[in-house]
Amino acid sequence: MAYLVHEGFLETRPGIGTVVADLPDSSRKERAGLLGPEVERLVVEARRLGIGEEEVIAAVREHWEQLNGASFAEGAGSKFGEGRRER
Repeated sequence: MAYLVHEGFLETRPGIGTVVADLPDSSRKERAGLLGPEVERLVVEARRLGIGEEEVIAAVREHWEQLNGASFAEGAGSKFGEGRRER
């Protein structure tokens, strides 16, 4: 976690905890490009396992929807939302 704070991805706020840092101003294309290595790993692993493109897209969509659920938006109960209770 110290690495993420050092690199500016997380911020430590007194009385609140550790939260995801605000994104710097950048284009949508630049931000999407940051996913390149992870997307490549996902595709390579899916192909290795014999999982088709539609199955991968469906799995990503399912996870996306889970993270957009009320508990994530509220910052409660999700391992990703812990420490994000500020409004």
